[in-house]
Amino acid sequence: MPEACNIARHLPAVAQVQPERAAIKIPRGTTRAGDIDYLSLSFAELETEAAQWQKRLMKAGVRRGDRTLVMVRPGLPLIASVFALFATGAVPIVIDPGMGLRSFLACVKRSRPRALVGIPMATLISRVALGSFRELKVRVGASARLDSRLSGTSSRERLQIADTSDGDPAAILFTSGSTGAPKGVCYEQGMFEAQVRLVKETYQIEPGETDLPMLPIFALFNPALGMTTIVPEINPSRPATMNPARIVKAILQEQVSNSFGSPTLWGRVADHCIQNNITLPTLRRVLCAGAPVPARLWESSRHFLPAGRLHSPYGATEALLVSSIDSTQVDFNTLLGAPVGYVTRGVEVRVIPIFDGVVASLEKAPALPTGQIGEIIVRGPMVTRSYDALPGATAEAKIPGVNAGEIWHRMGDTGFLDEKGMLWFTGRKAERVTSANGDLYTEPCERIFRGQLGVGRCALIGMGKTGQQVPALVVEAKPTKAEEAKDLAQKLRSLARVHSATAGITRFLFHPKFPVDVRHNAKIHRLSLARWAETKGVLWEIL
Repeated sequence: MPEACNIARHLPAVAQVQPERAAIKIPRGTTRAGDIDYLSLSFAELETEAAQWQKRLMKAGVRRGDRTLVMVRPGLPLIASVFALFATGAVPIVIDPGMGLRSFLACVKRSRPRALVGIPMATLISRVALGSFRELKVRVGASARLDSRLSGTSSRERLQIADTSDGDPAAILFTSGSTGAPKGVCYEQGMFEAQVRLVKETYQIEPGETDLPMLPIFALFNPALGMTTIVPEINPSRPATMNPARIVKAILQEQVSNSFGSPTLWGRVADHCIQNNITLPTLRRVLCAGAPVPARLWESSRHFLPAGRLHSPYGATEALLVSSIDSTQVDFNTLLGAPVGYVTRGVEVRVIPIFDGVVASLEKAPALPTGQIGEIIVRGPMVTRSYDALPGATAEAKIPGVNAGEIWHRMGDTGFLDEKGMLWFTGRKAERVTSANGDLYTEPCERIFRGQLGVGRCALIGMGKTGQQVPALVVEAKPTKAEEAKDLAQKLRSLARVHSATAGITRFLFHPKFPVDVRHNAKIHRLSLARWAETKGVLWEIL
């Protein structure tokens, strides 16, 4: 008989143990003293809020198993409504708000929601874009205010937890679409439980800690981990516009012990701390993911985190947490790629030859020798089994294992395992350059140029047909004169000649602002840059 399992059970459990402790704090302005003014809810109050949501959803007609699109503000509305859906046994659908209306509507159409929980604008969109919302039967409104509450009742209410099992559907979470169209990832209840366990064990998170998550969806872990959530002052559709001074103020004021954010966002916080001689003594750990952490951020973390460490978890929407590395384990000078740590307990990783099509079985994908670059695959209790309504994408991304029901996920990344068992990332498989002289990988090549000659972000791209591509380097810069561009290109070519991995790079381009993902503002859209280079880019070729 399947084991009973519902991720929502953690909220009433924590509310029972520490009912008066703050569960969530939502910024709502500034006090006369200059501090951030927060609306604070205890865990008991948060459970009551979620229970109110549950009653409202069920009264509106949301039922167990209903696919429910969630389009609410981050913070209290997101946490309370999603936990209410979990508790009911409904299946929340979460899509990034900044991917653009066309991509968003395509995701909605494919995910076929029966219900919508959304702010007024979301409700309006659902009534106008009828083609994407053709199966929608229930609309539940949510206030557009950040600190909205369903009622001001002071009486304690409890969530009613559906008796779902570990294999029951739990949620559909969409990928960022950094190397293709966003895909809905089908989560089961047991996968969420495994994620919570892995995160808690790997980072030794203790109940009573305080977290500031700079990616809204990560706030959903906190009730299960017993952590207080400090909602950051960040626009989720434009995270790069955040004010690092306000983030630092929140961390210091609320004595934050844990935070998650991309290298781009934490790079801005780090620069602010270093420039203003600020340290963050309460932070035990910073989890930095979404793209490889640059050497500069690893180094600066040792200064602004006097009592904590910077960690880089490795994983994906389809499989989290695979491995992790911290600032004490990183070699800042390595050019081999980005080390992403040792594999977490209960998870298995292999590196196999690179395949661009379907791999029918594990027997057809033998493990490569230590140190050889290939494709990274992973299995474990947190690994998802399928994409929603995309059987072709599922077939390409999953490999059946030896045992019945065993699934390996293809991470879409290249890398290798070293002799100590450390996993290394060398770039996205789709972004490798396939030249006549062999493959070039983004991370080892780009590391040679980053931080040199004033270069910040750069991107290796391939120009031409697959298998016969010519490598080129795009640098995020805007030289004011052609002479300046040519001079920088010549210097980059001289640097490229020194290293075997980049000796064949003779083409250089300059782009004023790289296209990046909305979710982390860190993943460079190299395939978009390659299309730009073919049609609009000004190319400097230095032989």
